Amino acid sequence: MTALEPVPRRLLRDKAYDALLEAIVSGELPPGQKLHDGELAERLGLSRAPVRQALARLTAERLVVSKPQSYTRVAPVVAREIRDALAVVQAMHALAVRAAVPRLTGNDLARMRAANDAFGRALDAEDPAAAVAADDALHAVPIVACGNEALAETVRRYTPLLRRLERRRFSSTAARASAARHDALIDACAGGDTETAVALSGAIWGGLEAEAAAEEAAAEAATGTGGAPARTAGS
Repeated sequence: MTALEPVPRRLLRDKAYDALLEAIVSGELPPGQKLHDGELAERLGLSRAPVRQALARLTAERLVVSKPQSYTRVAPVVAREIRDALAVVQAMHALAVRAAVPRLTGNDLARMRAANDAFGRALDAEDPAAAVAADDALHAVPIVACGNEALAETVRRYTPLLRRLERRRFSSTAARASAARHDALIDACAGGDTETAVALSGAIWGGLEAEAAAEEAAAEAATGTGGAPARTAGS
């Protein structure tokens, strides 16, 4: 393979997806923003095809809404969908940790520690996108180790709805609590303490509940509507 071989189309699609996802969760493309594939393709320096593929994926993940021959827009913030997704993702990560603890190797634990080190550096640099990537890398280790593809697919399906919450948290001083809980989680995994590790996993993901409430309040302020009392995700 040489450096001058054609770039696989899949990579172009993923490039478009990553860029659009970041623009949505950062607020550069706010809820309700109309999306035109031609304009987006021009801004990204891509053809329309990978942009359309990325928009289709974001639609499936409920971050974009579209009506054929009518419009494509950034999806509005729907508090119930976010809270439901948070409860599911929280439960799946706890299940992954429970199954993974007896299987984690020294290399697995080293990858988790390296990811948390990267997480800390991202917080120091005030780079929430890098913090999200490092957080993903850390939590991916138990998911892979548990060997449950249905669980992994469920996490992949619902995590995108939580990206706004993660970015909000990792842009605040509260993110330091996540780093400390990561350290405690890794220590519990290293010590084979399954129950403590599961409880810490629940606390880590439950920490996004405050961001869910803030997101809901922001959405209500934008629409001028009231909301139902907040439900608490399981921990």
